[in-house]
Amino acid sequence: MRPNHFLRAMRANKQTIGAWLALDSSFSAEAMANAGFDWVCLDMQHGMLDYNDIKIMLPAISTTDTIPLVRVPWNEPYEIMKALDAGAYGVVVPMVNNREEAESAVAACRYPPQGNRSFGPLRASIYAGAGYAQEANSELACIVMIETEEALQNLDDIMSTPGVDGVYIGPADLAYALGLVPTGDNNDPLHVETVTKIFETAKKHGIGAGIHTGSLEYSKRYLEQGFNMVTLGQDVGFMTRMARKELAQARNDTGAEKIDPKDNFY
Repeated sequence: MRPNHFLRAMRANKQTIGAWLALDSSFSAEAMANAGFDWVCLDMQHGMLDYNDIKIMLPAISTTDTIPLVRVPWNEPYEIMKALDAGAYGVVVPMVNNREEAESAVAACRYPPQGNRSFGPLRASIYAGAGYAQEANSELACIVMIETEEALQNLDDIMSTPGVDGVYIGPADLAYALGLVPTGDNNDPLHVETVTKIFETAKKHGIGAGIHTGSLEYSKRYLEQGFNMVTLGQDVGFMTRMARKELAQARNDTGAEKIDPKDNFY
């Protein structure tokens, strides 16, 4: 079976940098995968993606060595199993609140006897190659999101769940859980303290720690802190930031003003 170098790096406490994909485009997925990220994650929860999108985007990513992950829309076994059957090498499961929900996510990722995943890896076995049935349980990542008030009360229970390979922090929803404004990248002292607590708990249990960011500044901060899985940004964000930056520079450097739709040029 094709090795999951992202998961192996995380288990060895190494660091990886990835990107989030929200655009429903196989071409943009291929372009982002070719940029050199360790992994890319297709976002079915908040991105513009459904199963029909990921089943054509995953093969596009396969033109590279970048590991394909999928954030499923919810902690539903059929959603997890379908994503894995389509060739995802791991899932990010949102809004996991307690050990029972963590166990449900793990079970959907693992074939019996470790779990209850139904067998039918139609595309996955093509992408992964020989040995999928025998090796999938140890090569596919199960990453659960810590982002709710209840989850913060159950960190040890969640992170000690057998089969959980890592946790991933959603900063905006975490802010809601803390009674803060969901700004994404967040420098509020309470938010910073909570992120550190989650990170340290993951390290205590020997699992990977991941976090979502929307800027180079925060990506560097969390890499320096020791996070194993850091999202540098999202495809939409990369595109719009560069477009706005160069558009503003073009206007400033040349004096070309934005056309007012109300102007009558005749």
